[in-house]
Amino acid sequence: MKKLMTIMAMVMAVVAVNAKTLVVYYSYTSNVHNIMNELTKQIDADIVRVEPAEKGLDYAANNYAIGSAQIAAIRNNPNDASSYPAIDPVDVNVADYDCIIIGAPLWWSQMAAPLQTFLFHNGPAMAGKKIGLIVSSASSGISGVESDAKRLIPDGDFLSPSLWIKSAQTSSSASMLQQWLKDINYGAVSGVEYLQPDKSMDSFTVYSISGRLIGKNLESLDGLDKGIYIINGKKICK
Repeated sequence: MKKLMTIMAMVMAVVAVNAKTLVVYYSYTSNVHNIMNELTKQIDADIVRVEPAEKGLDYAANNYAIGSAQIAAIRNNPNDASSYPAIDPVDVNVADYDCIIIGAPLWWSQMAAPLQTFLFHNGPAMAGKKIGLIVSSASSGISGVESDAKRLIPDGDFLSPSLWIKSAQTSSSASMLQQWLKDINYGAVSGVEYLQPDKSMDSFTVYSISGRLIGKNLESLDGLDKGIYIINGKKICK
């Protein structure tokens, strides 16, 4: 009669994040604001909102005449700091970050002017950093926003693809963001390291450090939040 011997193995798996991510955005309506808030539920990042220095402007008045004039000024002289609208001081040192994700509304096929101001002043310091771009618009494409980002961050290491979320899709942005993070391989970009279960195990169960069941026979630990997990594995030797 054959004997079955069960070998139990319990290991600790650590999911750690080494790199730092900054999310920076501008939002006139609530669309980009809501998208970026959803993004920071899915990743560990600091977040900065760019605000115009001049308050109370009605960008929607007269067919968005103010914003149109700001974009035209930048187009006419993109290398002159005076072409860019003033913004509130931003207390952030981009040199502290390895990955920077930019949330941008689209204005007349270009990046919104206040966000261009921030990148005009901070883009050179983003050289060599991973740059992700998320664009919100009502209908038109985002190639002009991508061109603006690459002009303002000439030495950035841009992640591909950029993510385009139409205004009507804002409420369903969670799933779109989740897929985009996979598409750009954000786990590798942000320095997330996963310890995988022993492939020789016939079965294994993953628990949180507090003992809560996470799952059984998971293919990998990809997608778990950073933390410490217990893997209880079983191997049957005949």
